[in-house]
Amino acid sequence: MATSNASSALSSTFYLTGIPGYEEFHHWISIPFCLLYLVGVMGNCGILHIVRTDPRLHEPMYYFLAMLSLTDVGMSLSPVITLFRVLWSISREIQFNVCVVQMFLIHTFSFTESSVLLAMALDRYVAICHPLRYATIFTPTLIAKIGIAALLRSAIALIPILARLAFFTFCHSHVLSHSYCLHQDMIRLACADTKFNVIYGLILIFVLWGLDSLGILVSYAFILHAVLKIASREGRLKALNTCASHICAVLILYVPMIGLSIVHRFAKHSSPLIHVFMAHIYLMVPPVLNPVIYSVKTEQIRQGLLHLLLHSKISSVVV
Repeated sequence: MATSNASSALSSTFYLTGIPGYEEFHHWISIPFCLLYLVGVMGNCGILHIVRTDPRLHEPMYYFLAMLSLTDVGMSLSPVITLFRVLWSISREIQFNVCVVQMFLIHTFSFTESSVLLAMALDRYVAICHPLRYATIFTPTLIAKIGIAALLRSAIALIPILARLAFFTFCHSHVLSHSYCLHQDMIRLACADTKFNVIYGLILIFVLWGLDSLGILVSYAFILHAVLKIASREGRLKALNTCASHICAVLILYVPMIGLSIVHRFAKHSSPLIHVFMAHIYLMVPPVLNPVIYSVKTEQIRQGLLHLLLHSKISSVVV
C-alpha cells in the first residue's frame, strides 16, 4: 500500500491504520469504541435537550454548557465514519480532500472547545466576583456572539495551514498512523518543505490553546482571591463547588491534548501503540466524561438526565 512514486496531494489516496499488531481483533475492539461513542453522543445530546426544554436552565452557565456539549458531539462524530470503516474492515482508503475535511473538523472542534472552556471560566469569574452584574453582562446576545466568535476563530485560523497541504507532494508511504486524519500525521509523509506547517502549527497551539489556558488561569486567580475573602467556610466551599465541574473539564481536554502534541513532535520513534492510544484518548475522553462530570456535580443536570431516562423507560413500557 505504500508507494515510492511522488504524487500530488489532490490526487493522493491515503491508507488509515487501526490498532497496529491487533488487526485480527479489530471487530472485538470496535465494541468498546462503539459503546464509548454512544455514551458520549447520547450524554451530550441529553444535556442539550435538557438545557433547551427546562426554563430553569436558561441561564448563562447552562448556555455555555450547551456549547461545550455541541463541540463534544462534533469531536465525537468527526472521526467516527473512518474509525469504524477501519475496525470493521470495510475500507482503509481515504482521499486527500476527504482527509482534509475531517482534519479541519477535528481540529476546529478541538480549538473551539478550548475557547468555550475559557468563556466558562469568565462566566464563573463574573458570577463569583461580580454577582450583581452577572445577568447584565452575560446577556443571550453576548453569549451567542461568544459562541460564534469561538467557532470562527478556530476555523479561520486553520485555513492557511490546511490549504498549504494541497501544494505538497507525497513520495513516502501513504499510510497514516491513525484511523482518522490529523495534520501532524499527514505532514510527516510529505516530501516537500513542511517548515511553514510545523512552525504555524506550533504558533496555533501557543496562541489559541496558550492564550485560552492563560485566560483560564488568570480567571481562577481572581476567583481564588475573591473566595478567600468570604468569611464563612461553607460560603467558600459553595463558591468553589460551582467551579469543580469546569476545572475537571479543563483538565480532561488539556492533558490529552498536550500529551498528543508532545508524542507527535518529540516521541516520533516511540511505539505506534502510544500514538494510537493518545490520539483516541484525545478525541474520546472529553465527550464521554464531560456529561458524566456535569451530571454528577450539577444537581439540575443530574435531575434532568434522570427524568429523561425515566421518561424514556416509561414510554417504552407503554408502547
